[in-house]
Amino acid sequence: MLGLVCAPPTSAVEPGENGVAPDSGGTERQPESLDAPAFIGNPEIKERLDSSSRLIVAGERVRENLLRRLYTGHDYQTIWENYPAEANNLLKAVLRGGEHGLDPRLFHSSVLGDRGSSLSPVERDLLLSDAFLSYADALARGVLRIEERIDDEDLTPEPVDIIGVLDAAIAAPNPAKLIEALAPSSAEYATMRRAYVEYRAIADAGNQTHARNRKVTEFVQEGGHATAERRARQLAINLERLRWLPRHIPPDRVVVNSAIARLQLFRNDRPVFTTRVVVGEFDKQTPELQSTINDVLFNPPWNIPRSIAQKEILPKLAADPDYLSRHHMRWRSGGSLQQEAGPYSALGRLKFEMADRYDVYLHDTPQKSLFLSAERMMSHGCVRVENPRALAQLLLNQSAEAVDRGIALGYTNRRALPAPLPIFIVYQTAYVEADGSVQFHSDPYERDDEVWQHLTPSKQAVAEDVTASQRKR
Repeated sequence: MLGLVCAPPTSAVEPGENGVAPDSGGTERQPESLDAPAFIGNPEIKERLDSSSRLIVAGERVRENLLRRLYTGHDYQTIWENYPAEANNLLKAVLRGGEHGLDPRLFHSSVLGDRGSSLSPVERDLLLSDAFLSYADALARGVLRIEERIDDEDLTPEPVDIIGVLDAAIAAPNPAKLIEALAPSSAEYATMRRAYVEYRAIADAGNQTHARNRKVTEFVQEGGHATAERRARQLAINLERLRWLPRHIPPDRVVVNSAIARLQLFRNDRPVFTTRVVVGEFDKQTPELQSTINDVLFNPPWNIPRSIAQKEILPKLAADPDYLSRHHMRWRSGGSLQQEAGPYSALGRLKFEMADRYDVYLHDTPQKSLFLSAERMMSHGCVRVENPRALAQLLLNQSAEAVDRGIALGYTNRRALPAPLPIFIVYQTAYVEADGSVQFHSDPYERDDEVWQHLTPSKQAVAEDVTASQRKR
């Protein structure tokens, strides 16, 4: 406890019109307003929360902005001494955070447990509040919040009023249930949670081979502890990524997993079409985003981004004056460069148009051999589709012949989808297949480590101090 004492404020004497302080004449100064309500809160809580510096409580960093909002609504009074049963219920939920791949130490579990008896009432109240708010926020939108991620990670769930949820939890028969409901309710999340708990148990078993679960016993006997540790970590990272997704995933959607370079079309939450794709190179990574596919463009021209024109095409043009004509490229008004539509176009015969701030979209490609590679990180960031005609048939609800006729026209033409279709471009290095099996993959964009830093208490403070501009893309 800091031992702060809130003393009555001294009244500053205002100067008169001539700049000289008026004589009080020894009379008592009248209050400015007789209607001002008396402060009934805890002065130490108010003074701590009113500080402009980063708030530290018992050596722990806390979310001062959330705490200010919470305690303002409670008139700066301590909360949990009036709700001991609710506090205990919520604290038990926090301690079970490991079932979500969330280390309870991220939410002050060590201090509240080991040093709880030595904390002052104010410190304990603030830490409990921050633990509950931070845990709720982690379930609602992830530990690594969107404002802290690199620019290529642009997925985010619907906004949640964390303060409102906690206030509702205090008054609920089962406070923890309201908080837990903030986590994703998808079958994928539930399956991955179970897998995490299983692999965590294997990793924690050490050299003990008396596990009751036969699968665990066999894994242990095969010396799988290190593998289990790696997989548990990978599952925790990808559980975090699932918390970045909207809570209401449309049953009809397109999902591109750039980590494994695969596209799937879902109807009624079941994959009805799967194809390989080519995604961005390591230094031109395909971002994680949500958008909608609105149209299919037949025979699309390629409006070449200025960065590609400057870095790749202009140097080739300098060495070969006929480069543009040989590649069916031409200058347009305003100095932009375009490749004409046709079989030679980098976009192939079909483009699936979607609106996003990265100008990323799905498209065909004349370079069909790229799909034979196991590691398909070869684009400038857009997604090349191996079977675009089949995808177009399904999205437009048209026959193969109808799609072929649109291409055979030779000129650029557009067809709108019957209804805009949501698309999610994700990056999952551990994922759940339709049969319920959990699969693991490598980390081609090397994004896992940054997420793990925020999930690891010993590294979290360092990770929080790294600005987005300093992070590796």
